[in-house]
Amino acid sequence: MDIIACIKVVPEEQDIVTLPNNELSFDKVQWKIGQYDLNAVEAGKQLAKQTGGSLKVLTIGGDALSKTKIRKDILSRGADELNIVVTDQKLDDSLMTAKAIVEALKEMGSFDLLLFGTGSSDIYSQQTGNQVGALLDMPVLNEVNAIEEGGAGLKVERMLENEVEVLELPVPAVLSVTSEINTPTIPGMRDIMAAGKKPVNELSADISSLTEYSEVVSDLAPVQKDRQLKVLKGETEEMVDALIQFLNS
Repeated sequence: MDIIACIKVVPEEQDIVTLPNNELSFDKVQWKIGQYDLNAVEAGKQLAKQTGGSLKVLTIGGDALSKTKIRKDILSRGADELNIVVTDQKLDDSLMTAKAIVEALKEMGSFDLLLFGTGSSDIYSQQTGNQVGALLDMPVLNEVNAIEEGGAGLKVERMLENEVEVLELPVPAVLSVTSEINTPTIPGMRDIMAAGKKPVNELSADISSLTEYSEVVSDLAPVQKDRQLKVLKGETEEMVDALIQFLNS
């Protein structure tokens, strides 16, 4: 089974600096694979091993993708090859991102399964996988927490409120997996060394003409408020009345 895991490289949260005006500075951030995308890569690796197939990774982003460190990190997690599109487009809009992915997939050829994490670690819209499936006119499911070969294609499980839903669907298909599907493997030294020998393909997909469907007006840190540290004393009824007044003030 030929599998493609779509991932997003995101800033390390602890490196983001809040400026005095509450704007966020990304000038000194390190970049990493999105937390939920690690589950998609791990699921792809396991399924490729079970089926004797291959796992490719596709990612679209800025200059961070040109860095050897992040490329090796991606490839050390079980992918056979890495495909990247480097662009200065922001791609904050999920539909625009989905269309960019579809353009990149045209260069990568056919596949049996396209995997996404449940959402990106930064925006977490939880829409991109579904939108890619719709644009490709392929069977698509989200919130998947188990995948195996079965029937004419795939057998998957989804956890509902009080039951487990088991579904079969044909391939090619698009799935978004939850963080409960697996525990991502931490690469060992051998994996990291081998990553440097794996192919990296810089795709020429032209996404410059894609239109954003929403606009980010501002991106601010929440305003911090100091605790007032008020202590209420007295009889219970008096304290309850005082607490209600305080909460409503």
